[in-house]
Amino acid sequence: MCRCATDVNGSMSVKAFELVPAVEWEQLTAEKARAAVECIECCGEHLYVCTSDCVLHHFLLEARTTAKGRHTYRTQKLLQKVLNSKKPAAELKAASALDRLVVLCDAAISLVDMLTLEAVPSGGAKLRGVTAFSVNENPVTGDAFCVEMAVVSARRRAVHICTVHEDRVQVLKEVVTPEQPCALAMDGYFLCLALPMQYMILNYSTGVSQDLFPYNSQERKPIVKRIGREEFLLAAPGGLGMFANAEGISQRAPVSWSEGVLAAAVCFPYVVALDEGFVTVHSMLDQQLKQTLSFREGHVLQDFEGKVLLASTKAVFVLVPLPLETQIQDLLASRRVEEALVLTEGAQRNIPKDKFQMLHKRILQQAGFIQFGQLQFSEAKEHFRRGQLDVRELISLYPLLLPASSSFTRCQPPLHEFADLSQLAQGDPEKVERCKHFLIGYLREARAGEAANGFREDVDTALLKLYAEAGHDSLLDLLASENACLLADSAPWLEKHHRYFALGILYHYNGQDAVALQLWVRVVNGDLCDPTCTNLFQYIVDFLSRCPNLDLVWKYADWALQKDQKVTLGFRFSPRGPSPKSSLNADDVITYLQKHHRALLLYLEHLVLERKVQREKYHTHLAVLYADQVRGAPVSACGHPGAPGLCPHKTAALAEGVQLVQSAAVARSLLPPPHPSSGGKLQDSELLLVERAILHGKLDEHDTALHILVHQLRDTTAAEDYCTWASAARGHPQIAAASTTIFWAGISTRTCLVDRGLRGLWGCYPPFLCGALRASVHACRTTQVALGLARAENLQLHRDRLKYRGGPILMSEKKGCHLCHNTFRDPECMCLPGGTPVHTHCAAQKLQDTPIKRRLDRTHTSNHT
Repeated sequence: MCRCATDVNGSMSVKAFELVPAVEWEQLTAEKARAAVECIECCGEHLYVCTSDCVLHHFLLEARTTAKGRHTYRTQKLLQKVLNSKKPAAELKAASALDRLVVLCDAAISLVDMLTLEAVPSGGAKLRGVTAFSVNENPVTGDAFCVEMAVVSARRRAVHICTVHEDRVQVLKEVVTPEQPCALAMDGYFLCLALPMQYMILNYSTGVSQDLFPYNSQERKPIVKRIGREEFLLAAPGGLGMFANAEGISQRAPVSWSEGVLAAAVCFPYVVALDEGFVTVHSMLDQQLKQTLSFREGHVLQDFEGKVLLASTKAVFVLVPLPLETQIQDLLASRRVEEALVLTEGAQRNIPKDKFQMLHKRILQQAGFIQFGQLQFSEAKEHFRRGQLDVRELISLYPLLLPASSSFTRCQPPLHEFADLSQLAQGDPEKVERCKHFLIGYLREARAGEAANGFREDVDTALLKLYAEAGHDSLLDLLASENACLLADSAPWLEKHHRYFALGILYHYNGQDAVALQLWVRVVNGDLCDPTCTNLFQYIVDFLSRCPNLDLVWKYADWALQKDQKVTLGFRFSPRGPSPKSSLNADDVITYLQKHHRALLLYLEHLVLERKVQREKYHTHLAVLYADQVRGAPVSACGHPGAPGLCPHKTAALAEGVQLVQSAAVARSLLPPPHPSSGGKLQDSELLLVERAILHGKLDEHDTALHILVHQLRDTTAAEDYCTWASAARGHPQIAAASTTIFWAGISTRTCLVDRGLRGLWGCYPPFLCGALRASVHACRTTQVALGLARAENLQLHRDRLKYRGGPILMSEKKGCHLCHNTFRDPECMCLPGGTPVHTHCAAQKLQDTPIKRRLDRTHTSNHT
């Protein structure tokens, strides 16, 4: 008679319902009489069936589940009653609040007691001339002891709004319609009507109507089904199930069912449709066909409070919806991830909030692992993120990445079917690498967010192992930043992959500087090989310069200096007095570096040039080292002293060091003795002349200092500066005597030395001063006289020009030039002093012959007329 089958394509999309027998034919009819099922109604566990022989049956349905998880129904017949009518009931509707059953039979509505099946006395409990009715499941009256419904009048083009009470049916309002409706559904104030040629929405409170779409009720039976608050399902042309709300708008895409649909029911999120040979199940969420059941002779399909009942002419069946989780797991098992997520999110309104959140997270995590197994990493990451996956679930797929001390165990029931990464990749090295690359990116994002909270050690250790294995550049960044890598698990892994530099940083992060330095020294010495580090020696030097453990600094300083004395160790120091525990005293460092000449020189440069330490012994020591460095240096080809190895800033440092010398004994030790063969740091007469001049000044040997500056260096500016400095610091007499000597020997410097260095000595040395100043005074006064004469002549010329500029000069052909005595042929002329006109060429010739006129031509411009 009926059987469960696959969909029309031969494969089931998802098993949403099971078809379970509820009432067999033998329970409906006697042995001799065979009647067909006409209509059914269900209220809780009570099932009412009306057969074609006008008998109303009352059954009690008891749902059971077998040991194998199959659903069954045990049916108990409670009562049956013959209706007082010649025709069977066309429609039944239970009003449980009133304990009444509304029966449409022979175009009349009557009330029957739900328990005894006795008809309520007809004093107002019967309404005649009715073709169809619909109970308002969204009542607007607010009376809990009545049921609202709309009935279609058989005699008029109208719909009556009624209320059903325990003993009567009361008509409240008549709503006129354009044509007599064939079917209707009611929700609140809205009526969805199937007219003979179209569907419409009518608000019976305001009278506003909205036409929907045409439909020929003579060709196909119209279907109008309320599916939710102010939303209806309609059978549309072309085998479509259309959705429409109270405003006449379709907010869902239509479902595609067959042209011969007889009835429809809704069990969210599915729409169940019955045609001549099949029952189809479509999703309201994505409008896809989910299940098809083969069912013969079916003609009744209705939903009752979550149950879907299906009846043939001979029996009644229940379409039992499978649990939502079972349906979702079936979809996930068939790798239909998006459908599973749509079903989960669409069923949210039917699941308690807390339960839904837990279910949704788990489904997202399962979906993420399915897409991870398909190498769809971007989609998998998004599902993991939304599902708040414990990142250790993902790490556990990769062998040996989780620390041995981790207490993590996989989720039960499992989120995926993979034992490890090898099973997922099936021996494909490329897939393994892609999966590891994905995990690196995912763990980095997890560390940056809150996904790693509570198990940071597992995440950081796993990320370190991945970095080390892949030779990733971010390994050092991970170790240099705040991290929770476990040393016991990380150290063997780094050694395995020859990441000794990173291992040293890990030891340093865990406070084991001695082990880190020992490891790095072995790498530099060649005992170990780390291809990722190219300049480890300089890093060790910098590390020692920052190391607070002075014992380690002294331990490895000698090793570093033996490797290369040119590197600056940059020891921390306290140049004045006792040093903190974490700093080195500069005097101790200098004493230690006595056997390393080059390192000592660099360290003193560090103190003097970089730290700007103003201590005489450091500057003196540096000057002595510089002097030792340039002793014996050859003179350059251009005749100037050469100092190989001394760049300009070092030479300046030497001069500064010499200037800081305060002790006469130290200064004398630096200068050559009276007999050059007896030694001296600066004994070469061609080298370091400025420094020698400064030292002679320290010893008050100003004549020798000035002699070097003027005669050997020929630097008058330096000699001037020296006189200014020495006269301010040492007093006048010796400087004056020295400058007098220099005057007679170097005449070119006498003026500037007297003018700038000896302004207070005018009365002491008249012969010197007169000789030095005579020429300059004479030149100055001669210049002043010439300037005065020029100014007087210029004033006189301006006076003459203004005098003869007062009026016009009349020209005619009868007038003649005063110089050539020829007449004028044109008005162009020039005027001589006194206003006499002359030819321009005559005036030019005159000026060339007279020097005074030439000067006059340069000082003013003649007037032209």
